[in-house]
Amino acid sequence: MARNAFVMKLKPGNEAIYKQKHDEIWPEMLELMQRNGTHNYSIYRYGLLLFAYQEVDNPAAGGPPYDPIVLKWWKMMEPYMEYNADGTPWVETIDEMFHAD
Repeated sequence: MARNAFVMKLKPGNEAIYKQKHDEIWPEMLELMQRNGTHNYSIYRYGLLLFAYQEVDNPAAGGPPYDPIVLKWWKMMEPYMEYNADGTPWVETIDEMFHAD
């Protein structure tokens, strides 16, 4: 299992809609995450900075090529977040400095 942490950025004024979209997350997105071995996934907001943490049983399952459900979700979220030129969300991974069970 891998523990992953990363940050993303909201565009100003989109805090409420970002929260709403995740409160209404598609069942097929949750099913896909479960199939890919993703669990214990949380996203926190600090101003416009989003901090995400997830545990993944199969770390290679989340990389390219991306599932059509993920691509559809990303397209829907693009107006609200900082994105790369290739249509993927801007993400910066964070190195783990400490862990205790």
